[in-house]
Amino acid sequence: MPCRLSPVPCSLSPEVTLSRRLTPTAASIRRWFRPPRRLRFSRAGGLFTGGTPVLGLAAIGTGNNLLFLVLGAMLGFITLSGWLSEQMIRRLEVRRRPVRGITAGRPGRISYDLRNDKRRLPSLAVEIGEAGRAGAAWVAALEPGESATVRAESTWERRGVYPLEMVTLATSFPFGLFRKERDLEIAAEAVVWPRHDRAVRAPRMAGERVRRAGESFAGTAGARGEYRGLRPYRPGDDPRDVHWRTTARVGHPVIREYERDRATALWICLDLRATPGDDAEAAVEIAASLAAAAVGRGDPFAFATAEARVAPGAGAAQLERVLDALARARLRSDAPAPSAPVPTRECVLVTAGAADGRWGDVYTVAREGR
Repeated sequence: MPCRLSPVPCSLSPEVTLSRRLTPTAASIRRWFRPPRRLRFSRAGGLFTGGTPVLGLAAIGTGNNLLFLVLGAMLGFITLSGWLSEQMIRRLEVRRRPVRGITAGRPGRISYDLRNDKRRLPSLAVEIGEAGRAGAAWVAALEPGESATVRAESTWERRGVYPLEMVTLATSFPFGLFRKERDLEIAAEAVVWPRHDRAVRAPRMAGERVRRAGESFAGTAGARGEYRGLRPYRPGDDPRDVHWRTTARVGHPVIREYERDRATALWICLDLRATPGDDAEAAVEIAASLAAAAVGRGDPFAFATAEARVAPGAGAAQLERVLDALARARLRSDAPAPSAPVPTRECVLVTAGAADGRWGDVYTVAREGR
Protein backbone atom coordinates (compact mmCIF):
# COMPACT_ATOMS: atom_id res chain seq x y z
CA MET A 1 0.00 0.00 0.00
CA PRO A 2 1.61 3.32 -0.99
CA CYS A 3 2.53 5.74 1.74
CA ARG A 4 0.56 8.97 1.77
CA LEU A 5 2.04 11.88 3.69
CA SER A 6 -0.57 14.29 5.00
CA PRO A 7 0.09 18.01 5.42
CA VAL A 8 0.03 19.77 8.78
CA PRO A 9 -3.60 20.19 9.81
CA CYS A 10 -3.43 23.91 10.30
CA SER A 11 -4.70 26.64 8.03
CA LEU A 12 -3.67 30.20 8.79
CA SER A 13 -4.78 33.17 6.80
CA PRO A 14 -1.80 35.07 5.35
CA GLU A 15 -3.38 38.31 6.55
CA VAL A 16 -3.33 37.15 10.19
CA THR A 17 0.09 38.50 11.06
CA LEU A 18 0.89 40.79 13.96
CA SER A 19 4.13 42.11 12.52
CA ARG A 20 6.13 45.15 13.59
CA ARG A 21 8.05 45.58 10.36
CA LEU A 22 9.57 48.79 9.19
CA THR A 23 8.55 50.23 5.86
CA PRO A 24 11.21 49.93 3.12
CA THR A 25 11.89 53.68 3.30
CA ALA A 26 12.34 53.69 7.09
CA ALA A 27 14.56 50.60 6.92
CA SER A 28 16.71 52.18 4.19
CA ILE A 29 17.12 55.39 6.20
CA ARG A 30 18.11 53.43 9.28
CA ARG A 31 20.73 51.42 7.36
CA TRP A 32 22.05 54.63 5.78
CA PHE A 33 22.76 56.15 9.19
CA ARG A 34 24.09 52.86 10.58
CA PRO A 35 27.33 51.98 8.79
CA PRO A 36 28.25 48.28 8.63
CA ARG A 37 31.46 48.97 10.60
CA ARG A 38 31.46 51.07 13.78
CA LEU A 39 34.08 52.04 16.32
CA ARG A 40 33.08 52.97 19.87
CA PHE A 41 35.75 54.21 22.27
CA SER A 42 35.72 53.02 25.86
CA ARG A 43 36.41 55.53 28.61
CA ALA A 44 39.98 54.30 28.96
CA GLY A 45 40.38 54.20 25.18
CA GLY A 46 39.11 57.76 24.83
CA LEU A 47 41.55 59.05 27.44
CA PHE A 48 44.41 57.06 25.92
CA THR A 49 43.69 58.21 22.35
CA GLY A 50 43.00 61.80 23.40
CA GLY A 51 46.24 61.96 25.34
CA THR A 52 48.31 60.83 22.35
CA PRO A 53 48.25 64.16 20.42
CA VAL A 54 48.85 66.05 23.67
CA LEU A 55 51.93 63.95 24.28
CA GLY A 56 53.01 64.51 20.67
CA LEU A 57 52.82 68.30 21.06
CA ALA A 58 54.85 68.07 24.27
CA ALA A 59 57.49 65.94 22.56
CA ILE A 60 57.81 68.36 19.66
CA GLY A 61 57.92 71.37 21.97
CA THR A 62 60.61 69.97 24.27
CA GLY A 63 62.53 67.73 21.89
CA ASN A 64 62.72 65.08 24.62
CA ASN A 65 63.63 61.70 23.14
CA LEU A 66 61.87 59.81 25.93
CA LEU A 67 58.59 61.54 25.08
CA PHE A 68 59.05 60.60 21.43
CA LEU A 69 59.63 56.98 22.49
CA VAL A 70 56.43 56.95 24.59
CA LEU A 71 54.52 58.59 21.74
CA GLY A 72 55.66 55.88 19.32
CA ALA A 73 54.58 53.17 21.75
CA MET A 74 51.11 54.74 22.17
CA LEU A 75 50.62 55.05 18.41
CA GLY A 76 51.71 51.42 18.02
CA PHE A 77 49.18 50.32 20.63
CA ILE A 78 46.35 52.14 18.81
CA THR A 79 47.36 50.75 15.41
CA LEU A 80 47.77 47.20 16.66
CA SER A 81 44.48 47.33 18.54
CA GLY A 82 42.62 48.51 15.43
CA TRP A 83 44.15 45.84 13.19
CA LEU A 84 43.64 42.96 15.61
CA SER A 85 40.03 43.88 16.44
CA GLU A 86 39.22 43.95 12.73
CA GLN A 87 40.76 40.51 12.26
CA MET A 88 38.67 39.07 15.09
CA ILE A 89 35.35 39.79 13.32
CA ARG A 90 36.48 39.25 9.73
CA ARG A 91 35.60 36.09 7.80
CA LEU A 92 33.20 34.80 10.43
CA GLU A 93 30.31 32.88 8.88
CA VAL A 94 27.13 33.28 10.93
CA ARG A 95 23.84 31.41 10.62
CA ARG A 96 20.89 32.14 12.85
CA ARG A 97 18.79 29.11 13.71
CA PRO A 98 14.98 29.37 13.50
CA VAL A 99 13.68 31.22 16.53
CA ARG A 100 11.03 29.08 18.24
CA GLY A 101 9.44 28.64 21.65
CA ILE A 102 9.74 32.24 22.89
CA THR A 103 7.03 33.35 25.33
CA ALA A 104 6.15 37.00 25.91
CA GLY A 105 7.68 38.47 29.05
CA ARG A 106 10.18 35.65 29.50
CA PRO A 107 13.79 35.38 28.35
CA GLY A 108 14.03 33.47 25.10
CA ARG A 109 17.11 31.98 23.49
CA ILE A 110 18.35 32.71 19.99
CA SER A 111 20.94 30.24 18.70
CA TYR A 112 23.74 31.08 16.25
CA ASP A 113 26.06 28.78 14.34
CA LEU A 114 29.49 30.38 13.80
CA ARG A 115 32.42 29.24 11.70
CA ASN A 116 35.86 30.83 11.50
CA ASP A 117 36.85 30.84 7.82
CA LYS A 118 40.26 32.43 8.42
CA ARG A 119 43.28 30.29 7.56
CA ARG A 120 45.66 31.25 10.37
CA LEU A 121 44.19 33.64 12.95
CA PRO A 122 41.65 32.61 15.60
CA SER A 123 38.69 34.79 16.55
CA LEU A 124 38.92 35.78 20.21
CA ALA A 125 36.51 37.55 22.58
CA VAL A 126 33.65 38.03 20.10
CA GLU A 127 30.10 39.00 21.07
CA ILE A 128 27.12 38.21 18.86
CA GLY A 129 23.54 39.43 19.17
CA GLU A 130 20.60 41.04 17.42
CA ALA A 131 21.09 44.63 16.27
CA GLY A 132 19.10 46.99 18.46
CA ARG A 133 18.19 44.35 21.08
CA ALA A 134 19.65 43.66 24.50
CA GLY A 135 21.34 40.34 25.11
CA ALA A 136 24.36 38.83 23.41
CA ALA A 137 26.28 35.56 23.26
CA TRP A 138 30.00 35.29 23.96
CA VAL A 139 32.61 33.37 22.00
CA ALA A 140 35.87 33.12 23.95
CA ALA A 141 37.95 31.49 21.20
CA LEU A 142 37.27 30.02 17.77
CA GLU A 143 40.27 28.49 16.04
CA PRO A 144 40.70 28.64 12.23
CA GLY A 145 38.27 26.28 10.52
CA GLU A 146 36.37 25.53 13.73
CA SER A 147 32.63 25.90 14.30
CA ALA A 148 30.60 26.59 17.42
CA THR A 149 27.00 27.13 18.48
CA VAL A 150 26.19 29.88 20.97
CA ARG A 151 22.95 31.18 22.45
CA ALA A 152 21.88 34.70 23.35
CA GLU A 153 18.95 35.59 25.60
CA SER A 154 16.47 38.28 24.66
CA THR A 155 13.06 39.25 26.00
CA TRP A 156 9.98 40.43 24.12
CA GLU A 157 7.31 41.99 26.31
CA ARG A 158 4.42 41.45 23.86
CA ARG A 159 3.38 38.48 21.76
CA GLY A 160 3.53 38.84 17.99
CA VAL A 161 5.77 38.28 14.99
CA TYR A 162 8.92 40.39 15.15
CA PRO A 163 11.31 40.86 12.22
CA LEU A 164 14.97 40.04 12.80
CA GLU A 165 17.02 41.98 10.27
CA MET A 166 20.65 42.18 11.35
CA VAL A 167 23.13 40.32 13.53
CA THR A 168 25.93 42.33 15.15
CA LEU A 169 29.44 40.98 15.78
CA ALA A 170 31.50 42.98 18.28
CA THR A 171 34.86 42.74 20.03
CA SER A 172 37.06 44.82 22.33
CA PHE A 173 40.11 42.64 21.73
CA PRO A 174 42.98 43.02 22.49
CA PHE A 175 43.41 46.02 24.83
CA GLY A 176 39.84 47.24 25.38
CA LEU A 177 40.64 50.68 23.95
CA PHE A 178 37.53 50.61 21.79
CA ARG A 179 34.73 48.32 20.68
CA LYS A 180 34.52 47.43 17.00
CA GLU A 181 31.16 46.29 15.60
CA ARG A 182 30.17 44.69 12.32
CA ASP A 183 26.60 44.18 11.04
CA LEU A 184 25.45 41.18 9.00
CA GLU A 185 22.07 41.26 7.26
CA ILE A 186 20.34 37.96 8.08
CA ALA A 187 16.58 38.28 7.63
CA ALA A 188 14.27 36.14 9.77
CA GLU A 189 11.43 36.53 12.22
CA ALA A 190 10.73 35.68 15.85
CA VAL A 191 7.29 34.29 16.66
CA VAL A 192 6.60 35.30 20.26
CA TRP A 193 3.87 33.24 21.90
CA PRO A 194 1.45 34.65 24.45
CA ARG A 195 1.70 33.56 28.05
CA HIS A 196 -0.12 30.27 28.59
CA ASP A 197 0.29 29.69 32.31
CA ARG A 198 -2.87 31.37 33.62
CA ALA A 199 -4.99 29.44 36.09
CA VAL A 200 -8.22 28.81 34.17
CA ARG A 201 -11.19 26.68 35.13
CA ALA A 202 -12.08 23.59 33.12
CA PRO A 203 -14.78 24.11 30.46
CA ARG A 204 -18.31 23.31 31.63
CA MET A 205 -20.31 22.22 28.61
CA ALA A 206 -23.29 19.90 28.21
CA GLY A 207 -22.84 17.79 31.33
CA GLU A 208 -19.03 17.59 31.19
CA ARG A 209 -19.16 16.13 27.66
CA VAL A 210 -15.77 17.63 26.86
CA ARG A 211 -14.11 15.98 29.86
CA ARG A 212 -15.55 12.57 29.11
CA ALA A 213 -14.64 12.81 25.43
CA GLY A 214 -11.07 13.71 26.38
CA GLU A 215 -10.80 10.70 28.69
CA SER A 216 -12.11 8.41 25.98
CA PHE A 217 -9.67 9.86 23.48
CA ALA A 218 -6.67 9.47 25.78
CA GLY A 219 -7.53 6.00 27.00
CA THR A 220 -8.69 4.06 23.92
CA ALA A 221 -7.22 3.72 20.47
CA GLY A 222 -10.64 3.30 18.89
CA ALA A 223 -11.63 6.90 19.71
CA ARG A 224 -8.90 8.34 17.53
CA GLY A 225 -11.11 8.39 14.47
CA GLU A 226 -10.71 7.17 10.92
CA TYR A 227 -7.20 6.45 9.65
CA ARG A 228 -5.99 9.18 7.25
CA GLY A 229 -2.48 8.16 6.26
CA LEU A 230 1.16 8.66 7.20
CA ARG A 231 3.13 11.82 7.83
CA PRO A 232 6.57 12.76 9.24
CA TYR A 233 6.92 12.77 13.00
CA ARG A 234 6.63 16.12 14.81
CA PRO A 235 7.76 16.82 18.40
CA GLY A 236 4.92 16.08 20.77
CA ASP A 237 3.33 13.27 18.72
CA ASP A 238 2.36 10.06 20.50
CA PRO A 239 5.19 7.49 20.09
CA ARG A 240 2.55 4.76 19.94
CA ASP A 241 1.50 6.09 16.53
CA VAL A 242 4.93 5.48 14.95
CA HIS A 243 4.69 3.27 11.83
CA TRP A 244 7.88 1.29 12.29
CA ARG A 245 7.93 -0.46 8.91
CA THR A 246 7.78 2.81 6.98
CA THR A 247 10.19 4.45 9.43
CA ALA A 248 12.79 1.75 8.73
CA ARG A 249 12.31 2.14 4.97
CA VAL A 250 12.56 5.95 4.67
CA GLY A 251 15.13 6.49 7.44
CA HIS A 252 13.19 8.99 9.59
CA PRO A 253 10.23 8.64 12.00
CA VAL A 254 6.81 8.41 10.34
CA ILE A 255 3.56 8.24 12.28
CA ARG A 256 -0.02 7.25 11.57
CA GLU A 257 -2.46 10.13 11.39
CA TYR A 258 -6.14 9.83 12.21
CA GLU A 259 -9.17 11.93 11.36
CA ARG A 260 -10.14 13.24 14.77
CA ASP A 261 -13.84 13.07 15.61
CA ARG A 262 -15.05 16.67 15.73
CA ALA A 263 -17.41 15.93 18.60
CA THR A 264 -14.55 14.85 20.89
CA ALA A 265 -12.37 17.94 20.41
CA LEU A 266 -12.55 21.07 22.54
CA TRP A 267 -12.97 23.97 20.11
CA ILE A 268 -11.51 27.21 21.49
CA CYS A 269 -12.85 30.26 19.63
CA LEU A 270 -11.27 33.68 20.14
CA ASP A 271 -13.28 36.85 19.52
CA LEU A 272 -11.00 39.31 17.70
CA ARG A 273 -13.36 42.23 18.30
CA ALA A 274 -11.45 44.16 20.95
CA THR A 275 -9.58 47.41 21.30
CA PRO A 276 -5.86 46.63 21.43
CA GLY A 277 -4.64 46.86 25.00
CA ASP A 278 -4.32 44.90 28.23
CA ASP A 279 -7.84 43.43 28.10
CA ALA A 280 -7.35 42.19 24.55
CA GLU A 281 -4.03 40.58 25.43
CA ALA A 282 -5.60 39.01 28.52
CA ALA A 283 -8.17 37.33 26.26
CA VAL A 284 -5.37 35.91 24.11
CA GLU A 285 -3.60 34.59 27.21
CA ILE A 286 -6.81 32.93 28.45
CA ALA A 287 -7.22 31.14 25.10
CA ALA A 288 -3.58 30.02 25.21
CA SER A 289 -3.97 28.78 28.79
CA LEU A 290 -7.08 26.78 27.84
CA ALA A 291 -5.06 25.04 25.14
CA ALA A 292 -2.18 24.35 27.55
CA ALA A 293 -4.61 22.96 30.13
CA ALA A 294 -6.08 20.64 27.48
CA VAL A 295 -2.59 19.29 26.77
CA GLY A 296 -2.10 18.66 30.48
CA ARG A 297 -5.33 16.66 30.62
CA GLY A 298 -4.52 14.75 27.43
CA ASP A 299 -7.64 16.11 25.68
CA PRO A 300 -7.84 16.84 21.93
CA PHE A 301 -8.54 20.47 21.10
CA ALA A 302 -8.80 22.88 18.19
CA PHE A 303 -8.69 26.63 17.69
CA ALA A 304 -10.58 29.09 15.52
CA THR A 305 -10.99 32.81 14.95
CA ALA A 306 -12.72 34.70 12.19
CA GLU A 307 -9.45 34.67 10.24
CA ALA A 308 -7.58 31.47 11.17
CA ARG A 309 -8.24 27.88 12.10
CA VAL A 310 -6.22 25.03 13.58
CA ALA A 311 -7.73 21.58 13.01
CA PRO A 312 -8.29 19.21 15.96
CA GLY A 313 -5.26 17.51 17.43
CA ALA A 314 -3.54 16.73 20.71
CA GLY A 315 -0.16 16.96 22.37
CA ALA A 316 2.67 19.46 22.47
CA ALA A 317 2.83 19.80 18.67
CA GLN A 318 -0.83 20.84 18.59
CA LEU A 319 -0.20 23.38 21.35
CA GLU A 320 2.62 24.93 19.31
CA ARG A 321 0.32 25.31 16.30
CA VAL A 322 -2.31 27.05 18.43
CA LEU A 323 0.26 29.34 20.05
CA ASP A 324 1.61 30.27 16.61
CA ALA A 325 -1.91 31.19 15.52
CA LEU A 326 -2.44 33.25 18.67
CA ALA A 327 0.86 35.07 18.14
CA ARG A 328 -0.43 36.18 14.72
CA ALA A 329 -3.95 37.08 15.84
CA ARG A 330 -4.86 40.73 15.16
CA LEU A 331 -7.33 42.01 17.72
CA ARG A 332 -9.11 45.18 16.62
CA SER A 333 -12.44 46.88 17.05
CA ASP A 334 -13.50 46.35 13.40
CA ALA A 335 -12.73 42.63 13.29
CA PRO A 336 -15.43 40.25 12.02
CA ALA A 337 -17.57 38.27 14.44
CA PRO A 338 -16.17 34.92 15.61
CA SER A 339 -17.07 31.96 13.45
CA ALA A 340 -17.23 28.36 14.64
CA PRO A 341 -16.57 25.35 12.35
CA VAL A 342 -18.93 23.25 14.53
CA PRO A 343 -22.17 24.15 16.30
CA THR A 344 -21.55 26.98 18.75
CA ARG A 345 -22.98 24.95 21.62
CA GLU A 346 -19.94 22.71 21.27
CA CYS A 347 -17.43 25.58 21.39
CA VAL A 348 -15.78 27.67 24.07
CA LEU A 349 -15.70 31.40 23.36
CA VAL A 350 -12.97 33.65 24.76
CA THR A 351 -13.74 37.35 24.50
CA ALA A 352 -12.70 40.70 25.96
CA GLY A 353 -16.30 41.95 25.72
CA ALA A 354 -19.78 40.53 26.18
CA ALA A 355 -21.19 37.38 24.59
CA ASP A 356 -24.61 35.83 24.04
CA GLY A 357 -25.79 32.50 25.39
CA ARG A 358 -25.47 30.47 22.23
CA TRP A 359 -21.96 29.24 23.10
CA GLY A 360 -21.25 26.12 25.10
CA ASP A 361 -19.10 28.09 27.56
CA VAL A 362 -17.81 31.66 27.65
CA TYR A 363 -14.60 33.06 29.15
CA THR A 364 -14.54 36.83 29.53
CA VAL A 365 -11.69 38.97 30.80
CA ALA A 366 -13.94 40.62 33.38
CA ARG A 367 -15.07 37.28 34.79
CA GLU A 368 -11.75 35.39 34.68
CA GLY A 369 -9.71 38.33 35.99
CA ARG A 370 -6.18 39.38 35.11
